[in-house]
Amino acid sequence: MRLVENIKGLFLRYIIVIIVVAALLTLPRWGGKYVVMLVMLMGMYITLGHMWNLLAGYSGLISLGQQMYIGIGGYTLAVASTKLGLPLIVGLLMGGCVSVIISVGLSYLLLRMKGMYFAIATWMFAEAMLLIFASISYLGKGQGLFIVEARKLGTEQIYYFSIVMVIATTIVLVALLRSKLGLGLFAIRDNDSASATSGVPQFKSKLFCMMISSFITGVCGGVFYMSQVWVQPYASFSISWTVAAVFIVVIGGIGTTAGPIVGGIIYVFLSQYLSTLSQIGSLNMVILGVIAVAVILAAPKGIVGTIQEKAGFEIISARRWMGKSLARANPPS
Repeated sequence: MRLVENIKGLFLRYIIVIIVVAALLTLPRWGGKYVVMLVMLMGMYITLGHMWNLLAGYSGLISLGQQMYIGIGGYTLAVASTKLGLPLIVGLLMGGCVSVIISVGLSYLLLRMKGMYFAIATWMFAEAMLLIFASISYLGKGQGLFIVEARKLGTEQIYYFSIVMVIATTIVLVALLRSKLGLGLFAIRDNDSASATSGVPQFKSKLFCMMISSFITGVCGGVFYMSQVWVQPYASFSISWTVAAVFIVVIGGIGTTAGPIVGGIIYVFLSQYLSTLSQIGSLNMVILGVIAVAVILAAPKGIVGTIQEKAGFEIISARRWMGKSLARANPPS
């Protein structure tokens, strides 16, 4: 009986995922330009949320410096396409690779820290990057750089960049969490000290997560500034990127796979709506903060986390291999 229920649940998940993916891939054919733009932004912010959730929700690394990789991704794309004449797709991948190199270099300092010390250190490095990029003449100093080749792209083309990125990111994240490394991350998240005594390679696991997070965040930054056509240091290295990621993950559900998806959709809708209210001025971030606090008080595990706890159903499950491992370890008598 339980096997039949599991099969039905799995079948329902696949049906939902197939319908959503089909709708996303065909949206430019039947959706308006504004809807396409909204979903394009959702793809970018969901990707950003996924990567912050990978660090904070599964590795215990509360980063306040994810904007560093957004800026690096945007600038690498601009230099690669405008200065070196390389294709945009090459610039996007280069942005991810440069972000990985920097994250690996910083990890040997950052991973020696925990808690607020790690968070503050990541923010300090991001601020240092802002000052460095704003002072280099080759990069346009405070004026930034235009991404000339991006002007040739239409909204629909950039939309597909965003959608392919978020779908690929979700697949990679689920595959990672269902792997042996994922089991280690669940152990680190649930009990850091116990996982260390159980033989989980904490440094290696966290380093790998930082590499994945920095690569995809760098690519995400490139895709975003491809849509903007211009990258500028004070915007691309702004801490508002990390604030957005924290909001998305907190209201969606930290440590859940679908949480950043729900949080990203809500964040884009709220941001677009609040930006149309001229009377609130620059208070939109304050309003988003109040909403986040209200969600934390009402549902500490976030929207998705609370629903999963009460309904016992996950649309995107990351624990399948854990269940199989436990089944093998405790076979039925």
